[in-house]
Amino acid sequence: MNPAAHPAELPERPELQATDGDATLCLNHAAVLARIAAAARAAGRDPGTVRLLAVSKTFGADRVLALAACGQRAFGENYLQEAIPKMAACCGPQGPGSPERSAAALEWHFIGPIQSNKTRAIAEHFDWVHSVEREKVAHRLSQQRPDGLAPLQVCIQVDVSGEATKSGCEPHEAPALARTIAGLPRLRLRGLMAIPAPTTDPRRQRAQFARLRDVLEAVCAQGTPLDTLSMGMSDDLEAAIAEGATIVRVGTALFGARPGKSAGVSPLP
Repeated sequence: MNPAAHPAELPERPELQATDGDATLCLNHAAVLARIAAAARAAGRDPGTVRLLAVSKTFGADRVLALAACGQRAFGENYLQEAIPKMAACCGPQGPGSPERSAAALEWHFIGPIQSNKTRAIAEHFDWVHSVEREKVAHRLSQQRPDGLAPLQVCIQVDVSGEATKSGCEPHEAPALARTIAGLPRLRLRGLMAIPAPTTDPRRQRAQFARLRDVLEAVCAQGTPLDTLSMGMSDDLEAAIAEGATIVRVGTALFGARPGKSAGVSPLP
C-alpha cells in the first residue's frame, strides 16, 4: 500500500507494457481466467464473482509488471523482505497513496505467515492480509495501520485439514476471532482463507473447501457479515470455486515453476 518509505533510494520503475517475450505470460493469464470462468459456470455461478490473485512470490518486479500489462491487478506476496522492494519498484517513487496514483495501480495482498514483529510493515504497505490467525496479530495490525490509508482488508486463516504443521486457527475458534476483528478500527473483516492439505482427489479437495464454507456460514449466522472465501490454487481452483471461492490464489499456472523449485514440487499456489 505504501512501499515508498525512502523515495530517493527506489529503483527506476519499469515500463508497464508487455513485450513479445511476455506473450506466454499473457497466454497463461488468459488460460487461468478461462478456467475460472468455466468452473464458475459449471457451479451455476457468475464468473465475475471470482477474483484471481496472482501469487508473485520469488518472481521479480519485471514479471509483475508484465502480468499487469495483461490486465492483472491483484498480486499476493508471502515474504516481506522480498515483497516491499518489489512493491516499491512496481509502484514508483510517488507511492500509491499520492494524488498521482496511476489508474493502473496494483493491489497487494499479504498471504504468508505473520510474525508479531512483522505486523507494522504489513499494516503500512498492503491492501489485504489473508493470514490472520491470532487476536494479538489483529490488534497489532489495527494499531499500526496508518490513519491516512483505507482500512486493511482482512481474512482469517482457518486450518481445515487438522494437521499440526498447518497454520490457521481451529474452525471452532473462528467465530470468536471474527467478532474481535470486526470491532477493531482501521481493519475491515472480509472473510476466511485456507490452505488445505494437498490432494489430487477432487472429492477430498471439495470436502476441505466445503469445511471452510461451513465455517463462513457459522460466522455469518452469529451476525458477523463476511463476503470472501480465499481458497484454491493452481491445481485445485475448480474444486474451490465449486464450493464458493471468491478469490483463488494462483502462481505456478501463471508464472511457471518458481526459481529453485522443480515443476513437480507441491503444494504451490
